[in-house]
Amino acid sequence: MDELRPDWQQRPLMRAGHYVIKKLERSIVKADPNANQPFYNCDDYPWIARLESNWRTILDELQQVMKYQDRLPNFQDISQDQVSITQDQLWKTFFLYGYGYKAEDNCRRCPHTTRLVEAVPNMLTAFFSILAPGKHIPAHRGPYKGILRYHLGLIVPEPVDKCRIRVGDEIRCWEQGRSLLFDDTFEHEVWNDTPGTRVVLFMDVVRPLPFPSSLVNKLVVNLIRWSPFVQNARKNVNDYVLGAERPTQHH
Repeated sequence: MDELRPDWQQRPLMRAGHYVIKKLERSIVKADPNANQPFYNCDDYPWIARLESNWRTILDELQQVMKYQDRLPNFQDISQDQVSITQDQLWKTFFLYGYGYKAEDNCRRCPHTTRLVEAVPNMLTAFFSILAPGKHIPAHRGPYKGILRYHLGLIVPEPVDKCRIRVGDEIRCWEQGRSLLFDDTFEHEVWNDTPGTRVVLFMDVVRPLPFPSSLVNKLVVNLIRWSPFVQNARKNVNDYVLGAERPTQHH
């Protein structure tokens, strides 16, 4: 693992990167006529149908992971940038991929899910996002418009209308085996106002764009991969592997 730059060097680099990204987002809006809408039509993305048709297989592997829910890392334990929106123990994660980096041990626990997400074009990040009862994620926005966010409903507690996400001015509820695809640079907010746990397969994918915008976008994504916050999260994912124990040892 490469050493991270000292904090005093990170700050100016992050400010410069933020400025460049905002400039690039304007060009993405020009290149993609759909770039100013919060939610996307899932039928326009063929890979989504394959995930939905295999959702029960994914759920089976998730249920093995959920046996260790209390030992899973909180999102802010993996990505320290998330401290601004979550500081409790109510948002757990189980990473398969983080910005293109594979969590090998976790993937071995979920081989079918891993193969499915690896088949998604330009997949960057894939993990199980686990919200405990009563969890509220306050309004925030994602860092870069060149990426789209995907959720596949796996465990959706009732009442369904109390488990919801707002993106921009639109509110949607998760459904088991169904997908949501959205632009997380719109302000978004999440509630699980139910007595049950909500789990989705959470993925980030590179936004499809025409050439040459697609080339520039992939370059920016690769630069973000090497940013301090991604490299730190990569280290934390490896630190939070469940360890040498395997679920079969507890049966």
